[in-house]
Amino acid sequence: MNKAKNVKEFVERIDSAKKVNPKDLSSDQDLTIGIMNLISIEEHLMFSGAKTGKTSFYDLIEQVRELRKTLMQKVIPQYEGEVWCISKHLLASSMRLMEVGTKQQSLGHKEQAYELFNQAYDLYCLFWGLNMNMLDIKDVKWVEDKLEDVKQISAKAEAAVKTATVEEQPQGALAKMKAFVRKAVDCCIE
Repeated sequence: MNKAKNVKEFVERIDSAKKVNPKDLSSDQDLTIGIMNLISIEEHLMFSGAKTGKTSFYDLIEQVRELRKTLMQKVIPQYEGEVWCISKHLLASSMRLMEVGTKQQSLGHKEQAYELFNQAYDLYCLFWGLNMNMLDIKDVKWVEDKLEDVKQISAKAEAAVKTATVEEQPQGALAKMKAFVRKAVDCCIE
C-alpha cells in the first residue's frame, strides 16, 4: 500500500477499512478486556474451590461462564469450526501473558516483561485477525523452508490484510494485523 498523500486520504482509508469491518472496535476492545477478566475469574474460582475445598466457588463458575459467553457473542456473533474456542484461548493467553509481564516488571526484569507484553499483544492481534476475517484459515498450512512457498504465502497474506497507514506498510501478516489493530482499535475515539 502506498503512503497516504495527505490527512484526507488517510481518513478515507480508515473509513473504508471501517466499512469493510463495521465493528465498533473501540467498544469491542473494552469488551474483550472485560471478557479476558471473566475468563480469569473462572480460573480463580476453580483454584479457590480446589484450595479451600469450598464448593461455593465452583458454583459461581457457571454464572460467570454464562456472562462471558453472552458477552463473547457480541464480539463473535458468527464463527466457523473452532474459532469460538480459539478466540477464547487467545484472549485468555493474552491476559495471562500480560499478568506475568506485569509481575516480571515489578521484579525489575524489564526486558522479560517487555517481551511478554509484546507476545500478549501478538495474541490479541491474532484474535482480531481471526474474528475480522483477516486470516484465511485455508492458507494456514505447514510450510517447508522453500523460498518459493514462503513468497507465495506472503503474497496471499499481503493481499488479504489491508492497512490504512501513513508510514510504510509493515511486512508479514502478523505485523500487518498489529498495524491495523493499532489504527482501528482506538479507545479514545467515542
